[in-house]
Amino acid sequence: MKNLIALGCIVLLASCDSGRPSSPTPGGGVRSALGGGGSFAFVNFELGAAPGTVCPGASGCTNGAAEPMIRADAAGTFYVSSELGVTSGTLAWKSTDGGLHYTALDSPNQISQALGGLGPGGGDTDLGTAPEANADGFDNLYVASLSLANVTVSTSQDGGMTWSKNVTSATIPGDDREWIAADQATKVCISYHDIVTFNIDVNCSFDAGAHFTQLGSAIDVAHAFLIDDNEIGNLAIDPQNHVVYQVFSGIANAVEAVIPTSFHAVWIAVSRDGGQTFTDNPVYVNPNTAVSYGHQFVNVSVDRAGTVYVVYTDNHNLFYSFSTDGGDTFTGPIQVNQAPSATAIMPWSVACDPGSLNIVWYGTSYFDGTTAPDNYPATAAWSVYLAQNRNATVAGSTFTQVAATPIVHFGGVCESGVTCSGNRDLYDDFGIAVSPTTGLASITYSDDQPGNTGSNDHTAIATQTGGPIICGGS
Repeated sequence: MKNLIALGCIVLLASCDSGRPSSPTPGGGVRSALGGGGSFAFVNFELGAAPGTVCPGASGCTNGAAEPMIRADAAGTFYVSSELGVTSGTLAWKSTDGGLHYTALDSPNQISQALGGLGPGGGDTDLGTAPEANADGFDNLYVASLSLANVTVSTSQDGGMTWSKNVTSATIPGDDREWIAADQATKVCISYHDIVTFNIDVNCSFDAGAHFTQLGSAIDVAHAFLIDDNEIGNLAIDPQNHVVYQVFSGIANAVEAVIPTSFHAVWIAVSRDGGQTFTDNPVYVNPNTAVSYGHQFVNVSVDRAGTVYVVYTDNHNLFYSFSTDGGDTFTGPIQVNQAPSATAIMPWSVACDPGSLNIVWYGTSYFDGTTAPDNYPATAAWSVYLAQNRNATVAGSTFTQVAATPIVHFGGVCESGVTCSGNRDLYDDFGIAVSPTTGLASITYSDDQPGNTGSNDHTAIATQTGGPIICGGS
């Protein structure tokens, strides 16, 4: 069902001091001031599963997929993928009108195109779009999907019309939570946990995903204590200078490997040789070792000036830090969420023009100071929130916050992945992308309404149709 939401903005203080016990102290002297804001408008709708279905508007605009991800290519085409579960394949969609309509593509990896057909992968999914066109004028599209035994990377070199599959993209088999990022015309890299060591491995292909010949470790020798004591975040590549960034949370030092603490440190692995070697730098280390940023997921994005943004949550509040020197040093943490989003989880970000940043998360007004989101009461109503800052590297800058969707879930939200004993209807992540040609955003998210059960889970879209933008055009 199509829902049009026109929402006024909340212009808020990007504060580092919320008064809550788990919040870090201010960093870097960056604090926003209240200011005027515009208004956002979004259109929300469910996607269709059958290839060729165009939504909204068709009777077949239903699907049973969840935990989606989204990217935009250089022309402003949006691509979405969402998982059906291991061995069941991945669904994919494409929008050529700025996210107002999405067409269901043939599955990147199903053997059968029918909903629920067998396919390699089908688990955790991520996408990448090449920043440069291939020989036929298309930006290569890559969809990664987890099979546990390995990582499947599906490549389309014709805008999603056809796919080729590499079912053993990971050099090291036995994998979990992969991410993918593309560079130049034919380079694509994946990162993942190998289950045996829990190291963060980075494989790169230079032939559009046909062969992954380069292997690097995101955790360097000096920080080997982080192996087996980390929570992986996403992978990003700066298309201007080709620096590779991998973020994660973990312990802060070697002593904590034998005296366990929470993952109170946020890290970034930086590679200036294309993913062959990495140097690990701290983004933020909270002196309170009881605070944990080990929730799905720490996220990194890069703007057109090369500023690096890292967003992370302590299970109640959402923060970001930024770096203007290529990930060597960071300013922050800076709190993003404000009322009515007293709790903010599962963040994702996208950056575009210099200093321009969009951040999304699942948020609710519920917060009692002690209860984890896993155990929130049935009265906790969750929606997708967006916060935008067009001067994110400037002291005194403002975030404009808005709810981008109707309620998508009531009650608890488990963030422990497959080990969850609570509700996993929102799964572990979702995403936002921005058209580089219009600056407008499209968000893809999981939604278990109206039944508030896993059987109602589906992938939906919230596309921005008005309001402030973060891209002034390519």
